[in-house]
Amino acid sequence: MELFRAEVESPVGTWSVEGDHDVIARVYLPNESTRASSGAVPEAVALGVGQLEEYFAGHRRTFDVPLAPTTATPFQRDVWGALCEIPYGQVQTYADIAIAVNRPRAARAVGNANHANPWPIIVPCHRVVASHALGGYGGGVEVKRYLLGLEGVSYS
Repeated sequence: MELFRAEVESPVGTWSVEGDHDVIARVYLPNESTRASSGAVPEAVALGVGQLEEYFAGHRRTFDVPLAPTTATPFQRDVWGALCEIPYGQVQTYADIAIAVNRPRAARAVGNANHANPWPIIVPCHRVVASHALGGYGGGVEVKRYLLGLEGVSYS
């Protein structure tokens, strides 16, 4: 599969959507160094870019883009599925997600699965917080704070 990258501008930096005509393989965070491809944007990438632009404009709350199969453990897949169940504008803790995937003592592993998520925002790992704090984010805490703020969630 030959992958194509297109950029999405946001108030917190440039994101990149990577994929082909059929699927989105990855979304790159603003702090990840990538370069856009040249040429016609494949259908699935264009769809992903459009939906992310709508999200940043405050007009999209859910995503319906085709995601590429990826190498992941069953636990990671379970966590990513649980993330997709967190509604726009709400947060859950790492412990909440661990319980949701029937691994109540695996809160730290949930954090690791979040970090391995290849589709940030689309699979909303930014909606997972620590029990008494914001918690980390691969794109940086300020990006996480911005994304939650965009969704109406205030975290100091």
